[in-house]
Amino acid sequence: MKARLPIDARWLPSHWPADAAGRKNMALLMQLRWIAIAGQVATILIVHYGMGIRLPLFPMLVVPCIAIAVNLGSLSILRRRSDISHAELFVALLFDVLALTSQLYLSGGATNPFISLYLVQVALGAVLLHRWSVWGIVVISALCAAALALFYRPLDLSDALEGRLFDLHIVGTWICFTMIAVLLVLFMTRISRNLQDREAYLAQLRQQAAEEEHIVRMGLLASGAAHELGTPLAQLAVVLGDWRHMPEIKTHPALAEEVGEMQAAVTRCKTILSGILMSAGEARGEAPQITNVRDFIDGIARDWRAANPGMPLRCDYGPHDYPRIIADPVIRQAIVNLLDNAREAGATYIDLLVGRDSQSLNIAVRDNGKGFSADMLGDFGKPYRSSKGRQGGGLGLFLVVNVVRKLGGNVSASNGADGGAMILLRLPLGNVAVEEETAHG
Repeated sequence: MKARLPIDARWLPSHWPADAAGRKNMALLMQLRWIAIAGQVATILIVHYGMGIRLPLFPMLVVPCIAIAVNLGSLSILRRRSDISHAELFVALLFDVLALTSQLYLSGGATNPFISLYLVQVALGAVLLHRWSVWGIVVISALCAAALALFYRPLDLSDALEGRLFDLHIVGTWICFTMIAVLLVLFMTRISRNLQDREAYLAQLRQQAAEEEHIVRMGLLASGAAHELGTPLAQLAVVLGDWRHMPEIKTHPALAEEVGEMQAAVTRCKTILSGILMSAGEARGEAPQITNVRDFIDGIARDWRAANPGMPLRCDYGPHDYPRIIADPVIRQAIVNLLDNAREAGATYIDLLVGRDSQSLNIAVRDNGKGFSADMLGDFGKPYRSSKGRQGGGLGLFLVVNVVRKLGGNVSASNGADGGAMILLRLPLGNVAVEEETAHG
């Protein structure tokens, strides 16, 4: 049995997917560190054993071992975290600066041509960090480079290399330049892509916020209109009730029938307005109904058939066990909007398909109309994108998409192989179900 959620909790803003740019950039720094570890170990062994330059092997190999431990620790953090802060990126770059300083101190200090590798850390900081952090990396790198000009362990050259120090420096400078160029191209390109993905994600959030603001404005307008229309409809209902008891009307069957039809139309209008107010949270004394999926869908279909006589509507349920759900009027209205759209698109029959999986309740509306154009599928769910060509149209699908999204679900649209359109609503059971059954059927 699942704990019941308060009704209002389902309307809290859903958790946005975490902005993963920081996490991706930390992963890139870890990759760069693995490359640095491999390069340092290979260089130390080649220089010491291949070139005969005697290096302090133990302390110089300790630094890569520490870097390996840091990378493994960072990997365990990445597996548990969805995002990495700028402060953590700053600490990671600072560790790389200090590790490079340690290796340079043990291998000639500022005379070592690989001192230019500081530029890689500075360039990465300029892209990844805030202004104060970037200048922090710049200052620390500059101080470390200055200290290496005064304090370092000189290289212990063999007799054969004693007079060729300048040549070795030129070769080392060329190797260092090549390494910096390759690393900057590889990693800057990937980091820039991560930042572009983040900007696209933020733009999507801004668009979603604008759409929700649009919905709020329309909701206020609809709520105000419902309040304003309530009074004249009530007066009209009273007048029609009086007319129906007048002798002139009672003795005229045709007029009595027309007055009855007018009363039915007024009653339907009042029901629609009550639904609008209930969806806006302004209905008084209305407790949320708890029902099962079949009764909920059958009730929607029954009411829609009554309002649209002559239009075939078939309900098809998958072979599942369905949980009890909260009969939310906004879900009902979303489904009715889809049925109305299918009818207006020229369909001659409509199927209302219901199914479920372990995570969601799936409701699809399928018709045999003309389907969606490629442009409509590309702009599906955007306001004022209508296949009917009416000015101001397209709000129905826009509202459906945003209502379902507010419930934590999603809406997808497609065209059938034999023509017609299908719109699928996926509603998370955790947000609409009162209880989650253990058997899924």
